[in-house]
Amino acid sequence: MITKLSQIVEEARAKGAKRLAVAYGQDPHTLHAVHEAFREELVIPTIYGDRNVIKQICDAEGIDISDFTIVNETNDVACVAMAVRAVSSGEADVLMKGLVSTDKYMRGILNKDAGLFPPKGTLSHVAVVELPGYDKLLCISDAAVIPAPDFKQKTQLIKYLAQTAKVLGVSTPKVACIAPSEQLLPSVPSSTEGAILAKMGDRGQLGNVTVDGPLSLDVALYKEVAEEKKVKGSSVAGDADCLLFPNIESANVFFKSATHFGQAEIAAMVVGTKVPCVLTSRGDTPLTKLYSIALACLAAG
Repeated sequence: MITKLSQIVEEARAKGAKRLAVAYGQDPHTLHAVHEAFREELVIPTIYGDRNVIKQICDAEGIDISDFTIVNETNDVACVAMAVRAVSSGEADVLMKGLVSTDKYMRGILNKDAGLFPPKGTLSHVAVVELPGYDKLLCISDAAVIPAPDFKQKTQLIKYLAQTAKVLGVSTPKVACIAPSEQLLPSVPSSTEGAILAKMGDRGQLGNVTVDGPLSLDVALYKEVAEEKKVKGSSVAGDADCLLFPNIESANVFFKSATHFGQAEIAAMVVGTKVPCVLTSRGDTPLTKLYSIALACLAAG
């Protein structure tokens, strides 16, 4: 089982380099991350962007531009469309966001004519967190795409979380449905829905996963807290592989608190598409982007 993000890089390398299409890849962080991924033998990169700008950045940053295939295009939206077309047609295996804004990137992915997103599908964001003091990687959802997942979407998010955990070598992922309390609170939707999802998991309706809820965050992660609160009969409490958050606010706060206050490392991708899509922030470090590329390459099979 993979327990460190660095091991994702090793596993992805062992599976062979994937063809990476980078939409508007013309900022130093993206170019450094893609170049490092190339040096790690994870990807064969094609960058869609302004050749002159890319050359200026590579010269200034000491990046060997000859390691990239560059498709010259100065318009960011056009770059997204070209990169999406490449993965939809099978010319590339993984899509990555560059300097382009997230809304333009997502519109390109969701374009019905592009063929990357299936009709009536569910697009979601899954992050893998290496949290100091926790003995394994955590898969979390959804910190970036769905503001308030409804019940049907939550069943799909559990499946995405499980798929990602299985990429990491977890045969039967343990999914915690996060709520304010481990006690069932009838007036709190995350609490009642967590209980229903747990029952669906017991009956095998969510696939080969173990689901429990509602669980507070501390109960989900720490055995001593679960024991102190006398949570009985749960194989998920204190040993979660995956955290399903009730909304984007709670997931995003956890995501950013873990990185800024908890010194966690992160990898993240968009799922529900024909191929994995790397979606990182312009503020993310090159290491986060490298780990995200590696995760998407490993998930691409």
